[in-house]
Amino acid sequence: MRVVVDLTRCQGYAQCAFLAPEVFRMVGDEALLFDPAPSDEQRVKVLRAAAACPVQALRVDLADDVPVPPIEPARTSRGDRARGEGRIVVVGASLAGLTAAETLREEGFTGSLTMIGDEPAEPYDRPPLSKQVQTGWASSTDTTLPRRRDIDADWRLGVAATALDLKHNTVSLSDGTDVAFDRLLVATGVRARPWPVAAEAELDGVFTLRTRADAAGLRERLNAGPRRVLIIGAGFTGSELASVCAELGVPVTVAEAGPSPLIGALGGVIGRISAEIMREHGVDLRTSTRVASLQGEQGRLRRALLSDGTTIDVDVAVVGLGGIRNVEWLEGSGLAVGMWGLACDAGCRAFDASGLVTEDVFVAGDVARQPQPVFGYQFLAMEHWGNAVTQARVAAHNMISDKTDRWPHLEIPVFWSVQFGNNIKSVGVPPIADQIAVTQGSVRNRRFVAAYGYKGRLVGAVSWNHGRWLDHYHRLIEQAAPFPLPYDVTDPPVDGSPVPAEFPERVFPARDATVVVTGHDPSERQATLIHSSPAASGSRS
Repeated sequence: MRVVVDLTRCQGYAQCAFLAPEVFRMVGDEALLFDPAPSDEQRVKVLRAAAACPVQALRVDLADDVPVPPIEPARTSRGDRARGEGRIVVVGASLAGLTAAETLREEGFTGSLTMIGDEPAEPYDRPPLSKQVQTGWASSTDTTLPRRRDIDADWRLGVAATALDLKHNTVSLSDGTDVAFDRLLVATGVRARPWPVAAEAELDGVFTLRTRADAAGLRERLNAGPRRVLIIGAGFTGSELASVCAELGVPVTVAEAGPSPLIGALGGVIGRISAEIMREHGVDLRTSTRVASLQGEQGRLRRALLSDGTTIDVDVAVVGLGGIRNVEWLEGSGLAVGMWGLACDAGCRAFDASGLVTEDVFVAGDVARQPQPVFGYQFLAMEHWGNAVTQARVAAHNMISDKTDRWPHLEIPVFWSVQFGNNIKSVGVPPIADQIAVTQGSVRNRRFVAAYGYKGRLVGAVSWNHGRWLDHYHRLIEQAAPFPLPYDVTDPPVDGSPVPAEFPERVFPARDATVVVTGHDPSERQATLIHSSPAASGSRS
């Protein structure tokens, strides 16, 4: 049995923890953790918990329990029948890819479906890798995503896509074969950015955390009781791992180049609160500090030299420097692709290098960079669980629908994190804000909501153990509510005055795009992208 919880929807009512306590566990007042692969003895309890969830956030593998309704042909015009009966290839066998495949079948696609993934495993859920797996509650192999239905696909797992030929509509694979398509979905996601010094990155004890293999290796080291763990970077992954180390009683040092944790995602005001909590739990947090080098003996990590001149003895180092979008295989394809990902329109149709929309190539998930109408049509890449799901559903629908029935992807981004017993949830796009104001609750009690504004408009909100209010802010963001909020709210703070949000200076990906324009006549003029290596943009933290 396989289970996943959409924690963007979960509001901590704990009905599941009451009905199936062996499978679902509350951390603090609102945060929920779960066993992604409960035993068959728990099946009845889990199904009852799924039925009782007030917000229907539980997704259970029902392939063996519920008969799948017959597929009805997709709604297409006569000249567009290939959309319902042709060949669709999905490159990227993870959350977005599987969601899209299930949606295609649910909406009546009857043609051939090919799933291509560079990992040998079936699609699996990544959030538990930094939480349940590292605390030992679940194994990395238990994270396979549940299936809503049989997708009747040709699975090509453990084989990477290496090139895309749009002239002949084929995807080349690392095993030397080509796969033809009528419609293509690019859902290749991101990979962890490695430590930039290859010799140091290869030391035994240096980890990134993105895949099942990464999670299994790191769990083994943490379980062995290292002298000290060094976490490089205090973003969400780094902060969550620091929380795990504190829970396990493993000494941990966090080196963060910025002035506080989470500053890039939530700003300096919230970052200082996170820093206080880390230190209260015994984390050796070093802000405004970079790792100068990782040093080893006989191929094993032994120490790290920090930019403040200190040297610390460590057995394990986890590199949390963000991700690199998996787009190298698309270079030379003519698509608008680069270090920022693959650009697409609000209907998930990919742009080519000249800025024209393609009709056969769609994008979803972490690799997509899409204009957000709600946020001034800025091109945004959202590396969040919920975005991968909603974007994949829109992309799949549009791949097999007539042009008069296509959907725009207008979902407001939502994400969550569980750290040191705190449930942190965000809605909107806080990093574009210029101001922040605590609107409900108490920062001192670590139970509050903070609203983010940009030029007088509400653009985001973050809850700290106060997530049940976030749906309200979600609706306000959709309605372009003013900032600061012009009315009183329940549980107002002592001081709700707006202050600077304190985000780092934004770096616009377009600055790194080099385009050469050729031709003289309108029919000849075209743009060609000149790519630079993603690794060249990496830096130490």
